[in-house]
Amino acid sequence: MATLARTSTGLAYPDRFYAAASYAGFDGSPNPANKDIASKFSNEVALILYALYQQATVGPCNVPKPSSWSPVEQGKWKSWQQLGNMASTEAMRLFVKILEEEDPEWYSRSSNPVEPVRDIPMNNNSNVEPIIENGNSIAETKTVSAENGSLMEAKDKDVSEGLGSVVIYDQWVSPPITGQRPRTRYEHGAAVVQDKMYIYGGNHNGRYLSDLNVLDFRSWTWSKVEANVGSKSAESPSPVNIAPCAGHSLIPWENKLLSIAGHTKDPSETIQVKAFDLQTGTWSILKTYGKAPVSRGGQSVTLVGSTLVIFGGQDANRTLLNDLYILDLETMTWDDLDAVGVPPSPRSDHAAAVHAERYLLIFGGGSHATCFNDLHVLDLQAMEWSRPTQQGEIPTPRAGHAGVTVGENWFIVGGGDNKSGASETVVLNMSTFVWSVVTSVEGRVPLASEGLSLVVGSVDGEDILVSFGGYNGRYNNEVNVLKPSHKSTSQSKIMEAPVPDSVSSVHNGTNPTRDLESELEVGHEGKIREIVVDNIDSEPTKSKGEETSEHIIATLKAEKEELESSLNKEKLQSLQLKEELTEAETRNTDLYKELQSVRGQLAAEQSRCFKLEVDVAELRQKLQTMETLQKELELLQRQKAASEQALNANQRQGSGVWGWLAGSPPRNADDA
Repeated sequence: MATLARTSTGLAYPDRFYAAASYAGFDGSPNPANKDIASKFSNEVALILYALYQQATVGPCNVPKPSSWSPVEQGKWKSWQQLGNMASTEAMRLFVKILEEEDPEWYSRSSNPVEPVRDIPMNNNSNVEPIIENGNSIAETKTVSAENGSLMEAKDKDVSEGLGSVVIYDQWVSPPITGQRPRTRYEHGAAVVQDKMYIYGGNHNGRYLSDLNVLDFRSWTWSKVEANVGSKSAESPSPVNIAPCAGHSLIPWENKLLSIAGHTKDPSETIQVKAFDLQTGTWSILKTYGKAPVSRGGQSVTLVGSTLVIFGGQDANRTLLNDLYILDLETMTWDDLDAVGVPPSPRSDHAAAVHAERYLLIFGGGSHATCFNDLHVLDLQAMEWSRPTQQGEIPTPRAGHAGVTVGENWFIVGGGDNKSGASETVVLNMSTFVWSVVTSVEGRVPLASEGLSLVVGSVDGEDILVSFGGYNGRYNNEVNVLKPSHKSTSQSKIMEAPVPDSVSSVHNGTNPTRDLESELEVGHEGKIREIVVDNIDSEPTKSKGEETSEHIIATLKAEKEELESSLNKEKLQSLQLKEELTEAETRNTDLYKELQSVRGQLAAEQSRCFKLEVDVAELRQKLQTMETLQKELELLQRQKAASEQALNANQRQGSGVWGWLAGSPPRNADDA
């Protein structure tokens, strides 16, 4: 709120930019406040400020590249050249924004403050309409500053008026928020119930949140909902703890808010469905039936009638999914869906919408290695996937974006590709699959955020898009509002007509808000340029025409040489990558051969080991046999000894008196 106050009470553009440039010492003025200002900035910030100042005051970089012996001048030239065809007004806004981030109190320390300008600056990129109150145009409006590409109402404007008195379409506006704002976060859930936006959970500095906050659109006031812990079910009245989560989906259903899936510190095996009763203010975990899908986060949950359609996401093991489930809210029964055709590849953090209660649209998302900008459609009646041809200005690949539908138009906001955020707001006509840009705001942090939320509300009978939170280098808790005009909801149909090359080239270069009149003006300008070139070719006797033609040819040659140089660099890089790939494949082959050799040796050792085990078993068997034979031998020896003893005794009994008594005949002398 401090930044908003400074903006609303400070200078309007371009005076605010010139004051900031003077304070930072870029205009060369002997301002005492400029002393040692440059020392406060890092080299990177100083280069960015220099480039934005040049872009705002001079325009796109057309000066030749400096010599290689001057690295400072090379760095300044490169920073300026990278801005391309950025509009000067946008460069002014970014200059002031970066200065305020580096030195928030710069304006109060400026030695030459100027009285605030009460007029709204009208320029080609502002698309600002006058403020209307009670149907009458007011000559002296309250201070409205175009900061960071959005229009913000004055601090002293009555909060109860909300956005109803400001007629600004297709521009993001920061409403006058009161109350205690929720903690900054991303990957939270958001839902609208009766002119109120509920925000639940999310991720803040790697910590999962479980708080529930509500924003009243009628007063634009935040408040925190102190929720009670409910019971798990009627059969189990014991209270349960609602675990903090992020990456979940928040769906309004009857008098409840349903929180579906999401990442938690201790994930469950299957998806949980939590419900917050808006009447009793209690949380509970709903009991479901059927085969529930595995727990996950970053999925899409779309309400189709009384059924939730769940697609994709990432499970607790970071495995990406592209499965499809439905949850019947009438019976709370899960069921998995089998569809024909080619489904979207596994992904998370994508956007989904339903059209005509029949077609499920999936756009974008990301995997571990890349982000997507593909569009898939599932016919929920025929259960068939298709991939329609996208037309118009197809958005760049992104993940972490948010989308809502207004009629047959699907608005997409935010997201990024792990390198940069997507700052434009785009809309898809779901009947014709034609994309168009509603508004583009370079460097607008709240609108270039990953993991932000986007909902549709209503103010004075008009639809509004409300975004909250997100992450773009820092966590966010800002609220921004956009009123879609009839132009933004019908421009997809306008884009169906063929667009002249001159119009499309200028549009892609400057990326303004799509306006049919401005496109026609650009088209006429393009025709005028073509006529001038034709006159140059047909009247070579004019010296001025010859100089212009030579300049154009020289410029084209320079661009051609630059493109050829870039192409050669790309070819060289491609060749190097191919060589590295060949080397990697060779190493892979050698490693595979070595692996096969080790496997062969291991198999031989295993075979030898098996033979040794067989030999040991045979030897053990022989040893047991020898022990048995030894015992039998000892037994025979004992029997033999006993027999010999008995024989000797018989011989003694057959001689002498004992023999006569025994009846043995006497021995003859011959026998003796």
